[in-house]
Amino acid sequence: MGTHWIDEGCINCGACAQVCPVDAITEQEESHVIDKEVCTDCGNCDTVCPVDVIHWE
Repeated sequence: MGTHWIDEGCINCGACAQVCPVDAITEQEESHVIDKEVCTDCGNCDTVCPVDVIHWE
């Protein structure tokens, strides 16, 4: 199970979803959300987020 999540402050740019190899990130109303059941914790999303709002436990 994934331990990454997207915090408030997401600008909905979609950079994270573009680099997710397992399509665990989807666009919701005003931000993106990581499906923890699908996420493999590869960290790709964290490295491309321009506003540094992706975190992990």
